[in-house]
Amino acid sequence: MVKQAIQLLLVFSAFLLSTTVGYSQSGKQKELEARRVELRREIKKINALVSSNKSKEKSQISLIEDINYKVKVRRDLIKVTNQQANLLTRQINNNQKQITGLRDELKGLKTNYANMIQNSYKNKNQQNRVMFLLSASNFKQAYKRLQYINQYADYQKQQGETIKAKTKELQEVNIKLLAQKEEKNTLIAENKVAQKELEKELKQHNTIMGAIKKDLKKYTAQIKTKQKEADRIDREIDKIIRDAIAKSNKKAGKKKTKSAVFAMAPEDKALAKDFLGSKGKLPWPVEQGIVKVRYGKQPSPIDRSLTINSTGVRISTSKGAKVRAIYKGEVLKIMKAKRSNPAVLIKHGNYITVYNNLAEVFVKPGDKVDTKQDIGVIFTNPRTGESLLRFSIYKETKTQNPASWIYKM
Repeated sequence: MVKQAIQLLLVFSAFLLSTTVGYSQSGKQKELEARRVELRREIKKINALVSSNKSKEKSQISLIEDINYKVKVRRDLIKVTNQQANLLTRQINNNQKQITGLRDELKGLKTNYANMIQNSYKNKNQQNRVMFLLSASNFKQAYKRLQYINQYADYQKQQGETIKAKTKELQEVNIKLLAQKEEKNTLIAENKVAQKELEKELKQHNTIMGAIKKDLKKYTAQIKTKQKEADRIDREIDKIIRDAIAKSNKKAGKKKTKSAVFAMAPEDKALAKDFLGSKGKLPWPVEQGIVKVRYGKQPSPIDRSLTINSTGVRISTSKGAKVRAIYKGEVLKIMKAKRSNPAVLIKHGNYITVYNNLAEVFVKPGDKVDTKQDIGVIFTNPRTGESLLRFSIYKETKTQNPASWIYKM
């Protein structure tokens, strides 16, 4: 009895383990497929943007940025697809083992069932059953023999049902196995195509870089000039925020107007709390776009010895694209810096979002805006055809990484 209980426990534990592993693998496969779909969508976006600007005279730096982005996404796609194929291989091997086990189990069940039928046929004579009962030494033994006859009949029926269920399970696993093999073949074929595209992009990258290296000083100077311009705009944004902080402290009657922290009314504190609570879930400032330059210090794509310091992100989008507020708030300032296009600063409690490089502005200082409200149109360079939004998030005067705040950036 104890031995049977232990065997039952082991079988149940194995079942639970296989079920848990199955669910885990299924969840991972879904996660990888979602990521693969997302990466393919990203490649379509960059291809559409590059295609729309083909007739324009894009700079070599912009071309390298485009190709670098495509190469990165393409490599991620190949990596994710390989992970999916490898996971499918493990699932296929597990299912093949399961099929082998089910076939052996089914073979044993059928053998036992055949023996039971044979024994039942030999003993089906009603007289034999009556004699089996009458030959009992007492009533209790006769009753137990009757129970045995009934239990044997029930067990025989149960075995028949088990064989049906196992046969069906075997068929289902076989169907699943065939589908997995087909899916794996599709992934392998897609990866071959992706690999060929990657080779083309790398070849294009090497060609452009070869041309750039012939006149590297010119391109290095361009990068340095752009960085200086970005630093100048950052200083102006910093001054606007510091002036706003000083004004809030003065209005609140605080003596230290040079504080680096906003003096906030209860409604401002509530707004800041809501903004913080939406971290990682905020909408993009454009409906469609890709991040060409990310937040933080990073090597230049042209000259790796040069460092680019990005206090926000640079998003490439389509011509005529509108920019929208990522969260409700109040327009703090419309910045119009020298030699650059307007920027809109929106205050969300003690957080500031900055939308820079606009051609048109739909709002004015003091306006209350809602989440996803259009606040302007992004400037499109008439020579290159590029539409770039420079987007930043600040907490007081400290910059934040937009990728930590915006959903799937």
